[in-house]
Amino acid sequence: MIASLRGRVASSAVGVTVLDVGGVGYRLATTTTASRRAAAAGDGEVTLLTHLHVREDALQLFGFASEAERSLFEMLLGVSGVGPKAALAIVSGYEPDQIRRAVQSGDHALFTSIPGIGRRTAERVVIDLKDKVGGLVVPTSVEAPTPAGNQHTAARDALVGLGMSVAEAEAALRPIDETLPVEERVRLALSGAVPAGAGG
Repeated sequence: MIASLRGRVASSAVGVTVLDVGGVGYRLATTTTASRRAAAAGDGEVTLLTHLHVREDALQLFGFASEAERSLFEMLLGVSGVGPKAALAIVSGYEPDQIRRAVQSGDHALFTSIPGIGRRTAERVVIDLKDKVGGLVVPTSVEAPTPAGNQHTAARDALVGLGMSVAEAEAALRPIDETLPVEERVRLALSGAVPAGAGG
């Protein structure tokens, strides 16, 4: 099992990175974050965590920027109907903590916003991973009376209702304090998304 590779970046494009490790070029299908890390290294060296996917007709290497990305990818491979291409798309679509929160709160919309992921696949991911993801990261406060995931989803759905895509709403909410009320989060997200002087 190849757990990681450190080498010079021979080439890097969206979703694909070639690392020169001791004169051998390894082609990796990479997450968005891993691709960015490789691109930032220029022709310097970079270390990526890897997963070797074995099929009857091929060996394929996948590259990740963090252990959180790789562990989620490997869990997704255990979901019925989710192959490596779909798993990579999911891990590339959002940060690991966003994916975990979506699983915990039953948020199918986040998954269906990823190209190539349909409603049925999204439902399987949420059902199959709910127990596995639950113990990994619990970002909510013990004192919080309402699950943070539900409040986050409510804020995101409000932004989507105001014309944002799911991805845009997730990006707008990411830097905002999760302890704030839903209405305040929506207001701050909108003020950050709308340029000064815009609107009627």
